[in-house]
Amino acid sequence: MTEPLIKAHNLGVHRGGRAILSGADMTLERGKIVTLIGPNGAGKTTLVRCVLGLIKPDEGRLERGPGLRIGYMPQRLHIDPSLPLSVHRFLTLGGKPRVPLQEVLEMTGIAHLTEAAMTHLSGGETQRVLLARALLRAPNLLVLDEPVQGVDVGGQEALYQLINDIRRQRQCGVLLVSHDLHLVMATTDTVICLNQHVCCHGHPEHVTSDPAYLALFGESAKPLVAPYTHHHDHRHDDHGNIVELDSEDHA
Repeated sequence: MTEPLIKAHNLGVHRGGRAILSGADMTLERGKIVTLIGPNGAGKTTLVRCVLGLIKPDEGRLERGPGLRIGYMPQRLHIDPSLPLSVHRFLTLGGKPRVPLQEVLEMTGIAHLTEAAMTHLSGGETQRVLLARALLRAPNLLVLDEPVQGVDVGGQEALYQLINDIRRQRQCGVLLVSHDLHLVMATTDTVICLNQHVCCHGHPEHVTSDPAYLALFGESAKPLVAPYTHHHDHRHDDHGNIVELDSEDHA
């Protein structure tokens, strides 16, 4: 059994005499996607900051596997519209990458955008650029904060499928933060439902039937589980277009 990338035990964070995170346990492993959900103010960002090493928990401990490299994709990016920053320039600002730039461009389907201005990109293109930047570090753990922020509904499934393809190809762990379960569950291995503490966790179908989840999101959220368990009869090309699979691809 491979050693976990991250193992959190009973994490607690206090601010102003108030617990904003309490008794949180989480294990992140290679090749697995863990989705963190919860309402605003549930402590999702706090837990992510603990994983990233940006804050130290007041309680519990966080164990990191040897050789851990984290690629982080922020929720949003703010660039001054007057700044003449191309995609290529943005991706090379962080110094020498661990993965060839062209490989990452092709992996994320943005090779045709290298000379485009960052401020002229669509929401989906911007998120793919942010994902590419995270991948340049050759991470064995990807931390993706609301990765479909600003992406239209049609592009969301393609982006989630790309994330799934990357974790399978590179066998990296993924911690994915989301405010709901729509589309995410098709590729998620484990869901952690957070509301200052871990309300429930487990397989998507288990969590969406849990009383704690239903108390937070209501019965109206339960039907969303339907599309999560389907098997893809198609894949997406580099631009997010649907390509039908032949019989060999299904095998």
